[in-house]
Amino acid sequence: QVQLVEPGGGLVQAGDSLRLTCTASGRTLSSYTTGWFRQAPGKEREFVAALDGHDETTYYASSVKGRFTITRDNAKNAVYLQMDSLKPEDSAVYYCGADEASLVMVVAGVNENGMDYWGKGTLVTVTS
Repeated sequence: QVQLVEPGGGLVQAGDSLRLTCTASGRTLSSYTTGWFRQAPGKEREFVAALDGHDETTYYASSVKGRFTITRDNAKNAVYLQMDSLKPEDSAVYYCGADEASLVMVVAGVNENGMDYWGKGTLVTVTS
């Protein structure tokens, strides 16, 4: 199994940038598809971005494409979400996840839980 921790998050203004970090222990993240989901108050959890464990192909939700970038650092066994041009509607609890399935399967929502493993989440608040 893999354990995920997401330090960081915070309060920023619209237009600012913020980088979220997800550090893993137990297994290397290259063995998984890794991704970020978010959940705003009163809303369902939604997919944000994912990165394939083998070829590092990425996929983004249309609402963040062009503004967010997911990357992985194998040496640090960490995955990052660089968020630029933040908007108030990006405010949510962001969750890092890892899944043994491929990127295609994760994006297709085959796993009813979203992903196999989750961090506890980190709050991002964007003020206007």
